[in-house]
Amino acid sequence: MSKTDMTAVIEKLATISTATLTTVLLKKGLRNVWLRGAMPLKPGQGRLVGPAFTLRFVPAREDLATPESWGSPISTRAAIEAMPAGCIVVVDAMGVQDAGIFGDILCERIKLREVTALVTDGVMRDVAGVLETELPVWCSGVASPPSVAGLTFVNWQEPIGCGGVAIFPDDLIVADSDGAVVVPQAIAAEIADLAIEQEKLEDWILGEVRAGASLPGLYPPNEDNKRRFKEHLAAKA
Repeated sequence: MSKTDMTAVIEKLATISTATLTTVLLKKGLRNVWLRGAMPLKPGQGRLVGPAFTLRFVPAREDLATPESWGSPISTRAAIEAMPAGCIVVVDAMGVQDAGIFGDILCERIKLREVTALVTDGVMRDVAGVLETELPVWCSGVASPPSVAGLTFVNWQEPIGCGGVAIFPDDLIVADSDGAVVVPQAIAAEIADLAIEQEKLEDWILGEVRAGASLPGLYPPNEDNKRRFKEHLAAKA
């Protein structure tokens, strides 16, 4: 996908809820797209979209998971310097709950690199400072201990599993108040267009419900209501 096409798809996806996206992806046969455990750290966080920049941890091994490892060429610090502006960093922390993958200093640097957001199935530390950086974060909670207390960092920009979902570099990530969803890059343009139509349909259905309509035959719509919806769109054109 070209940079121009990617930008257009991102703009479309930014108007679509993750709830709608999961419905559309389900219709295309993709059931496992919602990242378990990744919820917004800050209440009221708006929807964000970007290509995935992946990081991967494995279980801690005592000879590798040390404070000295933070200075290694293969480290979270080095990975941060490779993050492009506009990406959404997706971190596979295996759902570990007692080792914070990043704190305020690293998040400040990530924010300054113009990263759109951070999404992980793990936890954060220094949460007050992280919130002060204003880096949007989706995670599964907070913990005081550092990453090396329970995790070993191994690489970036390779396929990962985050929240039980396969994420490949440059897949599109959509994150909002319902969590984070992956949209495979190869079908992102198609999914964005289908999702826009789905949202139009659901907006019309909601209006019908508010007007007193019952659900059978309306949600999902039968042939008569599909016709009425098309007439509604034509009248608005």
